[in-house]
Amino acid sequence: MKRKPILAAAITLVLAGALASCADGGDANEGGGSEATNCTNTIPKKDLPVVTMWAWYPNMELVIDNFNEQSDEVQVCWTNAGQGGDEYDKFQTAITAGTGAPDVIMIEADRIPTFQVQEAIVDIAEFGYEDVKDDYSEGAWKDVSVGEGVYGVPVDGGPMGMIYRKDIFEQYGITPPTTWAEYEAAAQKVKDAGGPLFGDLGANTPAVMMALQYQNGAEPFVYDSASPENIGITLNDDASKEVLDYWGGLVEKGLVGTQDQFTPEYIAGVIGGDYATYISAAWAPGYLTGAGVGEGEDAGVWATAPLPQWDAANPTFVNWGGSAFSVTSQASDPELAAKAAFGVYADEASLTDGWQNQVIFPLNLNALNAPEFVDYEVPFFGGQQANKEVYVPAANEYTGMTYTPFGAFYFDAFNEQLASVNDGSITGSEAADRLQEAVVSYAEEQGFTVE
Repeated sequence: MKRKPILAAAITLVLAGALASCADGGDANEGGGSEATNCTNTIPKKDLPVVTMWAWYPNMELVIDNFNEQSDEVQVCWTNAGQGGDEYDKFQTAITAGTGAPDVIMIEADRIPTFQVQEAIVDIAEFGYEDVKDDYSEGAWKDVSVGEGVYGVPVDGGPMGMIYRKDIFEQYGITPPTTWAEYEAAAQKVKDAGGPLFGDLGANTPAVMMALQYQNGAEPFVYDSASPENIGITLNDDASKEVLDYWGGLVEKGLVGTQDQFTPEYIAGVIGGDYATYISAAWAPGYLTGAGVGEGEDAGVWATAPLPQWDAANPTFVNWGGSAFSVTSQASDPELAAKAAFGVYADEASLTDGWQNQVIFPLNLNALNAPEFVDYEVPFFGGQQANKEVYVPAANEYTGMTYTPFGAFYFDAFNEQLASVNDGSITGSEAADRLQEAVVSYAEEQGFTVE
């Protein structure tokens, strides 16, 4: 049988451990490191065992201090080894070397299968999961699971909604659309009246399209760690094509823009009123505030509404983004590491600091459903109770998604096809067919049997 490179890497590359260690400097104190002596924080209870952790949340030092003060079983030595890709690169180096990883690592939910298939993180279902299971929704747990295995503790998420400009809606007599058909009709009305673009389809946001395809009933991937050689890939079914044809049609009609998001150009357009809506997630107010949105000429104009539905009679709630704490296979004591993973960012003080300062959208139900969070009057939205009206119901109804163990390739390939839709060279349906072909081919090259 053809050996799967993704899995084989976890075995073969360990043999190069000494070489990789030398190439990386051979010092765990450089570039993050996993030694308990390399702590950003101070360990207050020096007689307790120590677990090392990599994480990049902005308020991590406070969170770790809170945990260490309250714990009588374990202390956490925290290091910021970089955000997102920077941390993942260092983790991958440690996986290759077979040493240098922390005991616990912060990972975005859609990256968990990538590291699970390499056996770089462990199933924590037997290390206290049952004790905290009811603190999170089924959808939150599904996002950090691969098959029946639980490979992370959910911390924050991104239930989706539709952010919009009240001034533009009022000027053109628009009410928040409840369906995507209404969204297109409103976009056309604004355009016909000489108004701005209604939204934006950035080629660099394939995760949004994946979420909207899920919302429409698609199931892009079927993958279970119990059968790691097999994967189901369905990227060009009718539901997926409908979504891409819909957005491609909006582009063709000039109703939405095609500017890549998370760029200075896009933010300038948001501030300048170039877009009436922003299809995004609950973390967006924090991102937008940090980018300077809502502080100048566009102050006080923002509101949010539930995400439009494909079928109003059967609403489906989806998610974009979110992170978790995973226990690595290099942890010397996985059970002790799991205690830290389950306990860090789970106390009231840390959760409150996180959501009040727009660091996280909490998935812990003790915070998510707390009256002070539900009823919070969000400053970015001019005091609107956005959690109560939009994001908490979406989070509670979210049922989870299945991610792929080669997510980086999938999103890159999706990005390429969305760019072609945007420049008008292909239709949405053609993009779906090309994406299916590219991802299936890649999966087979990696040794998967595609079902």
